[in-house]
Amino acid sequence: MTKTCLNCNTKLVGKFCSNCGQDANTHRINSHFLWHDIQHGLTHVDKGMLFTIKELFTRPGNSIRQFLEGKRIKHFKPISLVIILAGAYGFLSHYYEINIFSSNIQKISGSGAGYAHAKKTIGDIIDWVSEHYALVTLIQLPALALGTYLGFKKAGYNFVEHLVINSFLTAQRLLLRLLTFPIFYYYNKTPDLRMVSNAIDLIGYALMAWSLFQLFNTLSTGQKIWRIFLSLAISFSTLLIALFGIAFYIVKSLK
Repeated sequence: MTKTCLNCNTKLVGKFCSNCGQDANTHRINSHFLWHDIQHGLTHVDKGMLFTIKELFTRPGNSIRQFLEGKRIKHFKPISLVIILAGAYGFLSHYYEINIFSSNIQKISGSGAGYAHAKKTIGDIIDWVSEHYALVTLIQLPALALGTYLGFKKAGYNFVEHLVINSFLTAQRLLLRLLTFPIFYYYNKTPDLRMVSNAIDLIGYALMAWSLFQLFNTLSTGQKIWRIFLSLAISFSTLLIALFGIAFYIVKSLK
């Protein structure tokens, strides 16, 4: 147990800080913290969402670093936030039938039972992703965390801490999609929808890069830029390998 509160530096007496209320027993983020956060996200609604949202768009990297160091009382739990935001975006997309990949399905051409089955299978997968958007988002977190963990390995954060970092960054991108949802709705079922989605994704990853640039403030500018690109390359490569594995399974099932 720390002698002073890691959130406000007040001298600790008892299990909670008498000034801000943060738990005195604040350990390094590990698998126990992650499991507690997942349980909390499924069963509770906590305070601090507006504060966390504001921080993610004003000083994201600095705020995440302070969270990792123990300044957590004002923040909404990161994985809880991802679950809520991904659920909200998934619900809106499903309710308004916004399917970014629908045009790709229409491009599948051919004849015979094999082609028909392939087209139906891909359509079913896309529908399943739309209906389980929060779960799909959570499944992507380890790949994103692997990228930043390997890219910024010398920074000293463990893998679970990188899961937390990427939970905040994923929440940031989900918030961007929710804020720009009227644009998705306006361009829905038009050829421009995919282009709009790509543009918003680009803005989201620019926000991610800015956040990482702030977070790892002990590195030189050149090192940060290089490691951000390395992190993204590792993350995207991992996700692509997973997607190719799924595609291979689908093709194999058609034979």
